[in-house]
Amino acid sequence: MINEQTVKSVAELIDCLNSLPNHYVYRGHANAQWKLESSLERVIGKDWSGESANKFEEFSLTEFQSKFHLYDHENIQPFSKLAWLSIMQHYGVPTRLLDFTASPYVALYFALESYNPQLKWDFAVYALDYSAILDRSIQHIASKDAAFQQTRTTIHQNQDAIFDAVVDRFSYDIAWIAEPQLLNTRLDRQAGSFLLSGNRELQIEGVLEGEIYRGVQMTKLCIPSSLYEGVFVLLRKMNITSKSLYGDLDGLARSIRMSMQVYSV
Repeated sequence: MINEQTVKSVAELIDCLNSLPNHYVYRGHANAQWKLESSLERVIGKDWSGESANKFEEFSLTEFQSKFHLYDHENIQPFSKLAWLSIMQHYGVPTRLLDFTASPYVALYFALESYNPQLKWDFAVYALDYSAILDRSIQHIASKDAAFQQTRTTIHQNQDAIFDAVVDRFSYDIAWIAEPQLLNTRLDRQAGSFLLSGNRELQIEGVLEGEIYRGVQMTKLCIPSSLYEGVFVLLRKMNITSKSLYGDLDGLARSIRMSMQVYSV
């Protein structure tokens, strides 16, 4: 169960984020009402089913793979399904991957990046206990397959192969947090990782609310719209900007747009 907590000041927000251990992952939302859902879940919407999720994923994966060589100017060579899905996610193809980061402040920045201050929405940062989720997922797989002897350490060393051969192949009812070996520069700068449902028939929040993860710490920090400017100033002082997180002209343009947006309020 995801617990909701509302902070009342920037100082309280900093205290909350800094008090969390290192084994958490984070995601920022520009609207606190948004739930955790992948871009594939949003595309399918109310018509979600295992059949439709499989159909959409297989179609987009086949289409992307067949034409990738025509547009790839960097000689990228994805060698696993996880790598293909991460590249598709990077370029905006709807996938079942949900972006997370090891930095709560990077997550906070992404909440602001798509925030519209004119609408005065409250925004939010999700914080999930990465170690506990992965441990529970590993235990579940082991309970179904006595030959599965992986640990968090061995999985980290061989994430792509384990995802392809075990998690995706057998469609376990688990949440899986992964960082593919083939990282693009942006994902590396942003300390990025992905959360997904191992079973394409289940949506992410439904999996996290399952009995497997009972007692695992999952928190949604809701931040009032009145703190928007203060949070922006905090992140600027920490040099967390689009320029530092993207490292290209797109990042520069995003940074300028955000500054204009803040100072126009």
